[in-house]
Amino acid sequence: MRTGDEYIKTLNDGRTVLIDGEAVDNVAEHPAFGNVIRTIAELFDIAADPANGMQYHSEEINGTANRVFSIPRTAEELKLRRQAVERWAKHTHGWVGRSPDHVGTFFAAFGAHAEVFENSERDFSGNIRRYYERILRENLYVSYAIIPPQVSRATTASGWEGDFLQVGVVKETDEGLIVRGSQMLATGGAIADEVFVTCIKPLGPDDVDFAISFALPAATEGLKFLCRRPFAPAATSEFDYPLTSHYDEPDALVIFEDVLVPWDRIFIDRNVETLRRQFFETGAHALGNWQAQTRFTTKLQFIAAVARKITQVNGTDRIPGVQEKLGELAALVASVESALIAAEYTAEADSSGMLVPGKRALYGVMGLQSETYPRVIAILRDLVGGGVLQLPSSVVDMKSPVTAADVERYITSPGVSSEERIKLFRLAWDIIGSEFAGRHQQYELFYAGAPFVVKGVYTYRNYGYEAQVAELDEFLASYGVDGRKEEN
Repeated sequence: MRTGDEYIKTLNDGRTVLIDGEAVDNVAEHPAFGNVIRTIAELFDIAADPANGMQYHSEEINGTANRVFSIPRTAEELKLRRQAVERWAKHTHGWVGRSPDHVGTFFAAFGAHAEVFENSERDFSGNIRRYYERILRENLYVSYAIIPPQVSRATTASGWEGDFLQVGVVKETDEGLIVRGSQMLATGGAIADEVFVTCIKPLGPDDVDFAISFALPAATEGLKFLCRRPFAPAATSEFDYPLTSHYDEPDALVIFEDVLVPWDRIFIDRNVETLRRQFFETGAHALGNWQAQTRFTTKLQFIAAVARKITQVNGTDRIPGVQEKLGELAALVASVESALIAAEYTAEADSSGMLVPGKRALYGVMGLQSETYPRVIAILRDLVGGGVLQLPSSVVDMKSPVTAADVERYITSPGVSSEERIKLFRLAWDIIGSEFAGRHQQYELFYAGAPFVVKGVYTYRNYGYEAQVAELDEFLASYGVDGRKEEN
């Protein structure tokens, strides 16, 4: 199984990654990406060590593969899959949102339902099957860009002024499709092996040229990653910014300058209906979001631990008001933990035999994610108070002969050294106040889409109101103005 070193060596491949108006020579050696690349490499090393229990025998390739990419067909396999995802998530404490298991999970469901990609003219079902087998065989890191650029949400791509702002098909050739335009938001795209490009937003009949689905190597000619401002280079040290230093995964707009997509890389060719089916008839949306909720749970547990530790250091954990805050925090985290297990417990096999996590519990907790995360952060803010503002400017103040004595004497707590206290509160600041923290707040708010979409579409439609209303109707029908009706 591929190791971390092997992953890093593949990254110097001529890919076009743009920051501050310039192209990056080698992402693995750039300060914006070096540390998070090493974090991803550590994930591959964990999976490559049989002692960590992340390997299994894949029937699809008749060989050993990473269980985070597996198709779960039994309750035990689903449980083991969740535990493998947790193994990776705990290594980053949930702060890497698009680790390789995320998009790989979508392809597991695609691979289980290759029939959705069948096409009478070309064998796209074979393409999706072979691509999934590549992920298994090569332990591949695939990012994705599945949202149109924010040109206008009032109309879809065909209604925008300007041709091909969203990636679409310019022309068809014997070799494949020529695509042009852009797509967001490729988190991790600049440091991934490949990028999967499609559109999850509904498109209309006039958008057929944009109804495509394909995957390409990150170093494909004409493919560019226009990255947001990275935060890692501004981190003065690991001590000052422990999360920013290691988990600042890049977000990027992916730009296509008349890029050739070979036929064997195409999964959907200008078909609006199949575009939707790939996510919702394969079980990919549910299985992929279950992976994401596993990661989210780990992250919330980590934040809760920071909050609890701070009350211990500050000596406030016996105050009733503080205990109430910790209790609310525990309730929030426990509700997400419970939904994750409930989705696993209520999973059902689909037509292919793949177990799909229970959608009622899964989409229920997703519907509250845009409220859960800000509330968790707000509680942590309350508990740290001004402590995060009363910190030295950097770790240098703790070493300098000019400032070290004052820092050690005045920034401390009973039974807790100055270094321990500052380290903890620096971590808290990286969760609630740094640029990295701000990005994560936005990320979790819009993780699965705009909150009105998550609640109004996924949560509402998957709750099962019909059964509840039927019971209500039965109750209402059981009595009238003359009292309870007699049963026949």
